[in-house]
Amino acid sequence: MNAASASAPSGTSPPPPPATQAPAPAAPLPPLSGSARLWGTLALSAATFMNVLDTSIANVSLPAIAGDLGVSPTQGTWVITSFAVANAISVPLTGWLSQRFGQVRLFVLSVVLFVLASVLCGLAPTMPLLIAFRALQGFVAGPMIPLSQALLLSSYPRALAGVAMAAWSMTTLVAPVTGPLLGGWITDNMTWPWIFYINAPVGILSALVTWGIFRHRETPRHALPIDSIGLGLLVVWVASMQIMLDIGKEHDWFESPLVMGCAVVAAIGFAAFMIWELGDKHPVVDLTLFKVRNFWAGSIAISLGYGVFFGNVVLLPLWLQQFMGYTATQAGEVLAPVGLMALVLAPIVGRTISKADPRKYATVAFLVFALVLWMRSRFTTQADVLTILIPTIIQGIAMAFFFIPLVTITLSEVHGPRIPAASGLSNFMRITAGAIGTSVSTTLWERRATMHHVHLVETLQQGNGTLAQTLQGLQAAGLSQQQALGQVERLLNQQAFMLAANDIFYASALIFLLLIPLIWLAHRPHAGEGSADAAAGAH
Repeated sequence: MNAASASAPSGTSPPPPPATQAPAPAAPLPPLSGSARLWGTLALSAATFMNVLDTSIANVSLPAIAGDLGVSPTQGTWVITSFAVANAISVPLTGWLSQRFGQVRLFVLSVVLFVLASVLCGLAPTMPLLIAFRALQGFVAGPMIPLSQALLLSSYPRALAGVAMAAWSMTTLVAPVTGPLLGGWITDNMTWPWIFYINAPVGILSALVTWGIFRHRETPRHALPIDSIGLGLLVVWVASMQIMLDIGKEHDWFESPLVMGCAVVAAIGFAAFMIWELGDKHPVVDLTLFKVRNFWAGSIAISLGYGVFFGNVVLLPLWLQQFMGYTATQAGEVLAPVGLMALVLAPIVGRTISKADPRKYATVAFLVFALVLWMRSRFTTQADVLTILIPTIIQGIAMAFFFIPLVTITLSEVHGPRIPAASGLSNFMRITAGAIGTSVSTTLWERRATMHHVHLVETLQQGNGTLAQTLQGLQAAGLSQQQALGQVERLLNQQAFMLAANDIFYASALIFLLLIPLIWLAHRPHAGEGSADAAAGAH
């Protein structure tokens, strides 16, 4: 019985509510307990793990995927960016979709469609089809992260919200650790489609358990108007911007009419999107949130930081496999320990975030990221495994202090019904920044490598005899003149791309240092403020 019928006089029928009137909010359900809460937590965490895993598992497999499908490794980055962009577009729709279908139904449907899209990715015979299926996978994955948090928090008493947040955040830390290692092992010992097929058993079990436990805890459903024009403009400018970033390096950027056209469409689409959203009564993205100081400071800080971080996450395995002779498994083993320190420190951060100043925690994260990238900027082509491994392990400290404090800052001054919109918008910004970071880092890497290659060739041709001596030595070892020249060219390429990677790492370290003042533009959240709500938006 709803609120209207309960308040009607006896013997009379209540008048029907207006078509646009939303139903009264239901009373909050009691938390789960015992085995139901345990199995519910495991099912939701497994879905989150599967989702986050797919953002990193393909990184070390890109060369194998590109080679098998007959494209260049840099073109293979579309496998990552297509997922990220589609995911970014769908995340802001989570609030409207959950009201339309209910949180439990939407979550289970998203998981089932994610499994289907994963199988299609594994079956894709060409790169365009793989990119299309990855985009579908990213789109249906959008609601999974915020809904898994919402359902998890509803399972725990409010006093244990911090514990729920820490438990959930562990899956987001374990998945990036497991992704490169698992992806590398599968690529070397099986075939790359299995990095997608393994989602099937995990997703099916998660969907079945979630439906069995949470189907009686479904949220009320009601239809609200959707800003179709705003959504259309969002898709247009985000897609145009990403296409511009991805094809620019192959088409000499703005010398290409196609790239120029994408840039114009993205700019006009973005401007039209901003104007429309600020004037619409039911915007798909609530831009008035940027009037809240902690929201814009925190969102920009986490987005820029994540974009720089993710761009380097993609770049490092590409360099290891293409120019350092690492197999996919070896690259995964070197990158996997990135989460060891995070697994140790994340629970501590989660338990103390409500008492400490999250701005200090975020500052620690940015300083450690800067240190790690500075250490990588000193790599040489003779770098051994230990040299590469040390900054990777240290990076785990930064990861533990990155997500939870910055999301706490972002949502600390947002209250009530605006929390879901704020969470969706901040996640949209972060995911889009990650896609941009991937494109920008790989583009600059190639451009800087070309520049360094030219300088190295000029150095060899300055008449100091080094080139001649090198060629004589190689020919004395039994190589023909053509083979000797080929060997010199290979060494020059290796060195040029190493120097280019050093440039990217060093610039990234500087960016993290420059972002620190942005954190301190935010107000300090009061004790306990935003901590529970942050759990609903952290990823």
